[in-house]
Amino acid sequence: MTDYYFKAERLSVGYQGMPVIENISFGIEKGEILTLIGANGAGKSTILKSIAGQLAPIAGTAFLGQRELSEIGQDKLAKELAVVFTERLHTEMMSCEDVVATGRYPYTGKFGVLSKEDYRAVEEAMALVQVEGLRDRDFTKISDGQRQRVLLARAIAQQPKVLLLDEPTSYLDVKYKLEFLSALQQLARRKNLSVIMSLHELDLAERISDKILCVGNHCIEKFGTPEEIFVPGYIGKLFHMTAGTFDENSGNLELEAPKGKTEVFVIAGGGSGKAVYRKLQRAGIPFAAGILFENDVDYPVAKALAAAVIAEKAFEKIGGERVEEAKKQIEKCQKVICCRDSFGVWDRENELLLEYAKKNKKIVQTPTEFFGG
Repeated sequence: MTDYYFKAERLSVGYQGMPVIENISFGIEKGEILTLIGANGAGKSTILKSIAGQLAPIAGTAFLGQRELSEIGQDKLAKELAVVFTERLHTEMMSCEDVVATGRYPYTGKFGVLSKEDYRAVEEAMALVQVEGLRDRDFTKISDGQRQRVLLARAIAQQPKVLLLDEPTSYLDVKYKLEFLSALQQLARRKNLSVIMSLHELDLAERISDKILCVGNHCIEKFGTPEEIFVPGYIGKLFHMTAGTFDENSGNLELEAPKGKTEVFVIAGGGSGKAVYRKLQRAGIPFAAGILFENDVDYPVAKALAAAVIAEKAFEKIGGERVEEAKKQIEKCQKVICCRDSFGVWDRENELLLEYAKKNKKIVQTPTEFFGG
């Protein structure tokens, strides 16, 4: 049996005695990152607040090591568990170093006087998260990305065993999302931290998480590794998607495919078609795509956006049946967009399709010629 450092057993959480999520059971080991995913309002924040002690669980038990969370005093718990939530702090006239130093309050006693050891912990935390250069800056006058890193440093200064984060990347641009999560991953490894957080970004959740907890329908729908969670069709069901698609294999989130009679056939492959497919979708132009191998990077986007996709299995020679299917689709269209400058040995059939389109007097254009840009 796995010796989890943090675990929940049949936990029910909610407000004023009314459960939002019931029968929550999961566990993580030291150094692991667990991410909660699910629709807005599903109860992710409620679970985190209940673990943090901000809400009293309605039923069930949470354990930190071998101890029940409810039996650990607040002073002791503050040394074991740190929180980085989205609520804004009141930090008037506080430097970034001052904010990080508040993470040492569980150790300073009632007078809040920092010792040399406390200052060393603050310095180390700021160095780990790479915010030493912000030491003397006013916390209210730095960017959102910098603020999140300072708050992470504050949590690290507590020297906790478990770190809770609620949507820590909500206010961050792409650069800061990656920097923040990279720092978090390194901290989990180096400090042997158990990290429990919620994320909206499914692609990032898949990449950073050791375990994923899927929250929905007033219960935990699924708990497992990213490979167990991101299986074809599941994410759409979890989020009750009614428009567009999410491809679990590629992480692509696509809008709805254009409806109507197919107007264009796109010859692409090797990543040359993705931008064209999306431009056609934005223009509302129904199209067909092929012949693509199922492991081609163009394939997931074509599958989501094209009215028809002619595809061959990965590592197989393109068969005659696929060629005939493609020719029939070309016959239905007035125009062919060719995204390729050249063709390789394995897709000689696509070059023959291009010749077939020209021979049958179809208008053949490059993407630039078709879109006029």
